[in-house]
Amino acid sequence: MNRPVKDHKHKTPVYLEMYLYAILDVREIDQTFVSYVWLKLEWRNEHISWNPEDFCGILNLTVPNQVLWKPDLTIEEMIERDKAPPSPLIRIDFPGWVYYENDQVIISSCRMHVFKFPFDTQNCTITFKSILLSDEIDLIPWSEKEIPVKWLSGNPWAQYEWVYKDMSFNRTDKTVIYTITMSRRPTLYCFNFLLPILFFIILDLASFLIPSNGGEKLSFKVTVLLAVTVMQLILNEILPSSTDTIPLVVLYCVGTFGLMLLSVIETIVVMHLMEKDSESPESERDPALNTDQNDEKMKVNCRNSLTAIHDHETDQNTPSPKKDSSSQQLDVSLALDLFSHELDEVKKTVSLLSSRRENIGYWTKLSRKIHKIFTVCYVGGVILFLFTISMLWIVADDN
Repeated sequence: MNRPVKDHKHKTPVYLEMYLYAILDVREIDQTFVSYVWLKLEWRNEHISWNPEDFCGILNLTVPNQVLWKPDLTIEEMIERDKAPPSPLIRIDFPGWVYYENDQVIISSCRMHVFKFPFDTQNCTITFKSILLSDEIDLIPWSEKEIPVKWLSGNPWAQYEWVYKDMSFNRTDKTVIYTITMSRRPTLYCFNFLLPILFFIILDLASFLIPSNGGEKLSFKVTVLLAVTVMQLILNEILPSSTDTIPLVVLYCVGTFGLMLLSVIETIVVMHLMEKDSESPESERDPALNTDQNDEKMKVNCRNSLTAIHDHETDQNTPSPKKDSSSQQLDVSLALDLFSHELDEVKKTVSLLSSRRENIGYWTKLSRKIHKIFTVCYVGGVILFLFTISMLWIVADDN
């Protein structure tokens, strides 16, 4: 069909209006924007007009859309056509103005800026243009006819992950570009993703309270590290791989993984240093290992002393005409001297064992110093890292 004009040198003005009913989906991995919109078109058919008084006061007619000319408008960003059939009817007013309304689901490409994910704001465009008649029609937004572009609020279909913020338009020579601004609802991502990683950091900090002389601490740290790796795999399925900048959430995960990796390496080093002390010769390794033998020796000495005293008392109670009073006093004095000597030996042995228990190996002392210094630096690094990431999420630009 030809354009409904009497002079083909004149362009046909086509007025366009788009209502955004709902933001159905925003697929970050595919960088696509799915919206449900309502389009209204109006143009003048110069070959059709009538006087309502001559036709029983009829002001408008509704006819099938196949019988009249329509502008061949298309959406530049559309990557998949709407499968629903278009509206079959067109309304004509008596002055010759033609009105066409159609609702459709638009699946269009949208360049995603996920630097501040999940606190990001996206701007997606929908560009209308004519393919064959770009030089013969003149696209004009309805706003230039004092009909505002508006958001139909209160629509239950609009309650999705994304929140509508604003919609503006820009008119060029042959196109009309609508820009839709929307923000993500971050609550679910905070509770399902950001907070669990923060809890993993807290668990890693709490693992410093576990003793390093066993393998439980290392196993615990490796388990937490693997849990962070799983969260990174989940994140990889959400974010697009073609983004120009590294998102802050990726820096958050990689930074957490790096800090925990340093913590695991420190635990391995400390356990290795402590193991070097355990591999030293028995006399230098741990003096307390001979404790059982020394205790047994003390028991034998004490038992011998007590036996000697007991035997002396028994002999003293048994009447013997051969022993005089001076020999009995001498035996008692010798027994007491022997018992006093054994007590001194026990005291020296206990003091020696106590001093040996306090004598810690060189590598163990070094590992404890390294552990204390690393703990202080690690806690400070975690606090600084979390503060920096939080400030970037607050002040950084979406683009």
